[in-house]
Amino acid sequence: MSDKKIAVVLLNLGGPDSKESIKPFLFNFFMDKNIIRAPIFVRYFVAKLISIRRSKREAGDSYKELGDKSPLLENSSKQAALLEEKLNTQNNGSYKTFICMRYWHPMSEEVVKQVQDWEADEIVILPLYPQFSTTTTRSSLQEWKKETSKLGLDLPTSTICCYPWDDGFINSCAKNILEVYNKAKEEIGAVPRILLSAHGLPEKIIEEGDPYQWQCEQSAEAIIKAFSKLSGIEDPDWQICYQSRVGPLKWIGPSTEEALQKAADDKVGVVILPHAFTQEHVETLVEIEIEYREEAEKMGLHDFYRVPTVGTSEDFMNGLTKLVLDNQDKKKTVSNTGVPLCPNDFKDCCMRQSNSSKAA
Repeated sequence: MSDKKIAVVLLNLGGPDSKESIKPFLFNFFMDKNIIRAPIFVRYFVAKLISIRRSKREAGDSYKELGDKSPLLENSSKQAALLEEKLNTQNNGSYKTFICMRYWHPMSEEVVKQVQDWEADEIVILPLYPQFSTTTTRSSLQEWKKETSKLGLDLPTSTICCYPWDDGFINSCAKNILEVYNKAKEEIGAVPRILLSAHGLPEKIIEEGDPYQWQCEQSAEAIIKAFSKLSGIEDPDWQICYQSRVGPLKWIGPSTEEALQKAADDKVGVVILPHAFTQEHVETLVEIEIEYREEAEKMGLHDFYRVPTVGTSEDFMNGLTKLVLDNQDKKKTVSNTGVPLCPNDFKDCCMRQSNSSKAA
C-alpha cells in the first residue's frame, strides 16, 4: 500500500446553518463576481439589499420549512464519509475527504488549514456539481486557489472539473427515475412525463461562453437513454427545464413553471428529477416538493412526483470513487473523460482554460 496522504476536497455551494446565518450566506452569494457581474461597489449594494430582503421573505420562508437551516452540509457529509471509506479500500494511498463550501462554513480558508494540519501529500479536487458552470465550480476553484496561495499550501493537485455523463451519475439518475416512474404509472393509470429540472442561469452568462446549459442537456439525454435501456421504453415522454428563476434578466428556458403548465395543458402527470443536484437541499425539498407541487395543483396538474437526487446511491458513489482513482495522478484539470468535453464555442471550458493558463 502506498503511504501517500491524498486529500480529496469536495466542492459545494453551502447553506445557512441557522436562522441568523441566512442573511450573511445570501450576502456572500450575491457578492460573488461570478454571480453578480458588476463592479464591486455595485455588487456590495445589490448583495446588501437582496440579502436583507430575501432573508425576511422568500429565502427566510423557504429555510423555515427546513427548520431555519439547510441540510446541504449534512447530506454532503454523508457522501464524503462514504467516499472516504470506499477510497481507503483501494490500497492506492491514505485518503481523507474534506468538504469545502463556497458561501457558508466550512469555506476555503478553513478547509485549506485542515488539509495543512493533516499534512497531505497531494490533493484531488472534486466538485459535487456534475455539470460545470462559471457560477459554481469556477467560483469555488477561484476561491480555493486564492486561499491556498494566501496560506502557502502548494501541493500537487488534480482537479476534476465536470462529469456530466459519468456512468455512475447517469445510471443512478435513471434508476431513481424508473422507481418513481413505475409508481406514478401504477397510481395514475397512465404514462407520466419525465421532467429533468436543472437550476437556471441568466441567458447572458451562457452567451458569454458558459457551457452549463449544454452540459445539462447532455446529462439529460444520457439519463433518458439509460432510463430507456432500463425500462424497455423506447421513446419516453420527457422534457428538460430550468428552475429558480429570479430577477429581471432573461433566463434560459423553458422554465420549470412553463414545463408544468405544458404538462397540465397536455393532461399528463409528471415525474420530476433535479438532475443538476446531487443531494437534497432547499431547491429540491422546498422549491420542487412544496412550491412547484402547489403551482402544479393550481394549474390542474394533480399527478406530481419528485424523484430523489442521487445522494449516496451505490452507482453514484462508485462513480465518484472511480473519478478520484482515475485522475489523482493527473496533476492538472480534467473532465471525467480526460479530454475537454465542451465544443469550442464555449470559451469558459474549464479544462481548456485551466491547462492553457498553466502552460502559459
